[in-house]
Amino acid sequence: MSDKPHQNLAVIGHVDHGKSTMVGRLLFETGSVPEHVIEQYREEAEEKGKGGFEFAYVMDNLAEERERGVTIDIAHQEFDTDEYYFTIVDCPGHRDFVKNMITGASQADNAVLVVAADDGVQPQTQEHVFLARTLGIDELIVAVNKMDLVDYSETDYKQVVEEVKELLQQVQFNVDDASFIPTSAFEGDNVSEASDNTPWYDDETLLEALNSLPEPQPPTDAPLRLPIQDVYTISGIGTVPVGRVETGLLNTGDNVSFQPSDVGGEVKTIEMHHEEVPKAEPGDNVGFNVRGIGKDDIRRGDVCGPADDPPTVAETFQAQVVVMQHPSVITAGYTPVFHAHTAQVACTIESIDKKIDPSSGEVAEENPDFIQSGDAAVVTVRPQKPLSIESSNDIPELGSFAIRDMGQTVAAGKVLSVNER
Repeated sequence: MSDKPHQNLAVIGHVDHGKSTMVGRLLFETGSVPEHVIEQYREEAEEKGKGGFEFAYVMDNLAEERERGVTIDIAHQEFDTDEYYFTIVDCPGHRDFVKNMITGASQADNAVLVVAADDGVQPQTQEHVFLARTLGIDELIVAVNKMDLVDYSETDYKQVVEEVKELLQQVQFNVDDASFIPTSAFEGDNVSEASDNTPWYDDETLLEALNSLPEPQPPTDAPLRLPIQDVYTISGIGTVPVGRVETGLLNTGDNVSFQPSDVGGEVKTIEMHHEEVPKAEPGDNVGFNVRGIGKDDIRRGDVCGPADDPPTVAETFQAQVVVMQHPSVITAGYTPVFHAHTAQVACTIESIDKKIDPSSGEVAEENPDFIQSGDAAVVTVRPQKPLSIESSNDIPELGSFAIRDMGQTVAAGKVLSVNER
């Protein structure tokens, strides 16, 4: 582990805009992937008739992904810069994987948005930016990628920058803070070194922009919240829940409670990166063992917290949602699947309390009959089975969710208040 501060970085954007290649290039340029590995991938890529995919292969090292040429899982890769130790959360861009992207983006402190210079803002670009915003990512670095395909044209670059700025303003990102970097992940322009191909650009390279990101302040003073991603049985240890500490601290010897399963016990061991550690902090991905907890007592979607301040379980909750795409209208009684942290629970929208003007945040209409694509609203939601979720004012890390139906993300939102059961 590095002694530098840690950042989780999401790489988001449309499916063919070069995210995986960009990530592979970053890992290569920072010495995280040795030259000979890239060479090996290059040969393999050429054999499969996918020359030029070698950097992408660094990330997509699942055989199935290579065959299909798309990113499926969220691959975690680490690299060091002068200032930070980064974990890249490579968020799949492909439509069917938006759900992964939601659980992925919620694990990131900052994001790099990759937009191809020859293609501009695509529907998926919009969706990813929107999700990133709703899920609490504050700083965006925009890589205007594939500059080699437009002959490093400043005009094309500026046009994409304008499109992206407009999109960011729609979702209330602070455009003044965003950096727009003309890059070619394939050729390596402006990734770690300034490129001679863009003499008209004299600002930061991608690595410099990453170095100058603000340091995330870990939410250590909030109560422990650790959503469970998986539960394993490991011989010699027993039941090992695995997840990422979102807030607070997890120490050996702590008494913890898992909600909504409502079981608890004392933390015996904590393991991170295959080493036993005495405690875990926000951002740490850990496996831990709790005395007296069996594999069938807890499941993915449970949240672990202190026994004396257990995670909140909602009877109902009020939330602000934004509808991204829905073929018709959403009315009271609609029951899609809510994805919150690692949980997936069918929830009924009991009432639509008010419609909000998305640009100003003012109330546009009280108790509307329905909402549709593009609308923002405050709604009251009733989970169909127990769900642990927190108000985004108290614990923002566990206060956001995405709503999925018919194989797509129809809305995203954040929790305003929870009526506990």
